[in-house]
Amino acid sequence: MKATVYHAKGDVRVDTVPDPTIKAPTDAIVRVVNAAICGSDLWFYRGLSQNWKPGDRTGHEWIGVIEEIGSAVNTFEKGDFVAAPFSFSDGSCDYCKEDLFTSCVHAGFWGGDDNDGGQGQFVRAPFADATLVAIPDAVAHDATKRTGALALTDVMGTGHHGCVRADLKPGGTVVVIGDGAVGLCAVLSASRTKAERIIAVGHHAKRLEIAKRFGATDVVDSKDADAAARIIELTKGGSHSVVEAVGSQSTLDFAVEVARPGGYVSFVGVPVGVEKFNARKLFSSNVNIGGALAPVRAYLPEYMADLAAGRIDPSPVFDLRLDLADAPKGYAAMDDRSSVKVVLDISPL
Repeated sequence: MKATVYHAKGDVRVDTVPDPTIKAPTDAIVRVVNAAICGSDLWFYRGLSQNWKPGDRTGHEWIGVIEEIGSAVNTFEKGDFVAAPFSFSDGSCDYCKEDLFTSCVHAGFWGGDDNDGGQGQFVRAPFADATLVAIPDAVAHDATKRTGALALTDVMGTGHHGCVRADLKPGGTVVVIGDGAVGLCAVLSASRTKAERIIAVGHHAKRLEIAKRFGATDVVDSKDADAAARIIELTKGGSHSVVEAVGSQSTLDFAVEVARPGGYVSFVGVPVGVEKFNARKLFSSNVNIGGALAPVRAYLPEYMADLAAGRIDPSPVFDLRLDLADAPKGYAAMDDRSSVKVVLDISPL
């Protein structure tokens, strides 16, 4: 089969790799219909993630049709259309019972050197009953909603988790730092939560327009020298809830700076190059801070229901559509910021 493979910095190719097979009774083989390129994929593409090596498979956001099931799979059957969160989990350990699926004792992530990546024609899905989520007909037969379902596999759930970890409540105020897909989905989640004020921070005009469509009440250009001061003024002393959706030292520092005393900062951007926290500010202002590797599986069913009912539409985060063969072009487009997020068409539904 064909799948994307990491070769070196700036070098992702579509290669021929072995077809997956059932290895455990709880496995399913899924034919991938659509996959996405994630902003976090850019860390290895740019050579900033040291644990990637040539030959590793790429892609962790995908939806597809089940082609084969193991003997112990009871929830699904061949032909079911499903979405997969960016990590798989057994659904039965203590962490899974607490909805911390990414901390499952058997958790794993798509791609790398030992799992199929989502940016390929087929994927072996371990713990299929616990991991996969059915995509209803109302989504499957609507092209826009189907694209939206792809967002639910990572960026929508991650943006939502950022709001949860930032203690955002209805009627509250939140600052979302970052205008990538996760930041934009955090804005959409905040709107769904019925936040009264949603301040989106970024510096790409096209992306900030999407933030406004998603419900941002204010936008702030992160390149303005007085950006933090403006937010503190707008919020009369800082925001109770701050979502950092980039993962850099500068954006994390900015998040802590604009947090209100007693407030909450969540960082859902994969941290790369982050070496310190402003401990003095956190201490003196009683600011709470926490990382947030999103347990997307916990949120997928409720967001899938909202998507089917037309209550949310995260599909605008995808602004470039390519075939699998052109995946390297998609990586380049996201790397140079000409695209927010890429959807790959891999096989027909």
